[in-house]
Amino acid sequence: MNIAIVGCGFVADYYLATLPLHPELKLQGVMDRDTARAERFGKFHGVSVYPSLDAVLSDDSVQIVLNLTNPDSHYEVSKACLEAGKHVYTEKPLAMRFEDAKELVELAESRGLQISGAPCSLLGESAQTLWKALREQRIGDIYAVYAEMDDGLVHRMPYHKWFSTSGIPWPAQDEFEVGCTLEHAGYVLGWLPAFFGPAVSVTAFSTEQILNKETALPLTQHAPDFSVACVKFANGMVARLTCSIIAKHDHTLRVFGREGTLHIDDTWQYRSPVYQRRLINIRRKMIVSPLKQQIPFLGLGQPRIKTRGSQTMDFARGVAELAESITQQRLSRLSPRYSLHVTELALAIHNAGADGLCYRVQSTFDPIDPMEWAK
Repeated sequence: MNIAIVGCGFVADYYLATLPLHPELKLQGVMDRDTARAERFGKFHGVSVYPSLDAVLSDDSVQIVLNLTNPDSHYEVSKACLEAGKHVYTEKPLAMRFEDAKELVELAESRGLQISGAPCSLLGESAQTLWKALREQRIGDIYAVYAEMDDGLVHRMPYHKWFSTSGIPWPAQDEFEVGCTLEHAGYVLGWLPAFFGPAVSVTAFSTEQILNKETALPLTQHAPDFSVACVKFANGMVARLTCSIIAKHDHTLRVFGREGTLHIDDTWQYRSPVYQRRLINIRRKMIVSPLKQQIPFLGLGQPRIKTRGSQTMDFARGVAELAESITQQRLSRLSPRYSLHVTELALAIHNAGADGLCYRVQSTFDPIDPMEWAK
C-alpha cells in the first residue's frame, strides 16, 4: 500500500527506521512546511519530496498519509487528508481538542475512510503477552492497575545533543509546550481500554511545577509537567496513572489481582518481559512472593530492527496494521473510535488543572481483537 509522510521532524526518522520491517508499505514521498528540512530529510533517506501538502493530496497513488506534524497541526492536516479521500495515521493526539478529534472521526466514517493514531505499542509483544495473561486469568479477578510514565528532569538533561539519525534536533520547545501527558500518557492509555473495555470516568489533577524550563527561547505556552489520574472502566476496574518529567525514569506497569500481580518494567519497549508474582501465605501473613515468573513471551517471530533509544519500538507497525485492515475491509485494531477514546482520556488528564476534575467520558468503541499471533 502506498503511503506519504507529512512532517519531517524528529519522530519521522523513527518511522523510516522501521519501515523496512513492513515491505507491504511503499513510501511515495515526504513533505514538510519547512522546505529545506524536507529536502535534507529526503536526501538523507533517498526518498522523493513533495513541494506542498496539496501535492501530496493530489497524488492519486497515495492511499495513507502519515501525519507526523506538530500536535497543533494534527487537526488541520488530518482533516485536509480525509477530505482528499486519504486514510490517515497520525501521531498522538488526534487533535488538541476533543471536539476536533470527534469531528475527524465522524468525517472519516462519513467518507468510508479510517483515521488511526499512535502510539501503536498495543500491537507489540509485551502488550499482547500481558493481554493474553489477563484473558487467561493468571492472577484471577483484576482489581486495579498502577502505571508510571516518568522521565526525570528532562529540562536539565543535555537534550541539545539529541539528534535523530538524519540530524534533526530534539524539539525541546514543542515537547515542553505540548506537555508530557499528551506526549507520553498514551503509552499506557493505549493499552488499558483494549484490556478492560471503555472507560467511563477520569478523576485527575495536573500542574506545571517547573515554570522555567531553561529553554533557549521563552515558551509561548505552558503545559503540565506533572499529572496523576484515576480512570474507572465500565467493568468496574480502576487504574492510576502518574505522568511527569520530574520523578526519575520509571515506565512500570503493575496489575493487581486476587491471586497475585503482573508487571512490566518498561511499557515503551515492545519486548519488555511480563512477570507474574503470586500471593502466598506465611504463618499469619499474606505476602507477594519475592520470586517472579516470566510469562511465556508471544510474538518472538516478529521481525525487528537493531536501533537505539525509542527506536526499539516498531513505530511503523500501526501503519502496517491500518494498511492490512483496509486490504481486508475491516476496521483497524487502533480504530477511529478507539483512537478517539484514547485521545479523550489523555486530554481529560492534561486539561484537569491544579484544582482537579472528575470527567465523564463521552466516547466508546467496539471490542478489539488481539493480534493473530497472540490469540
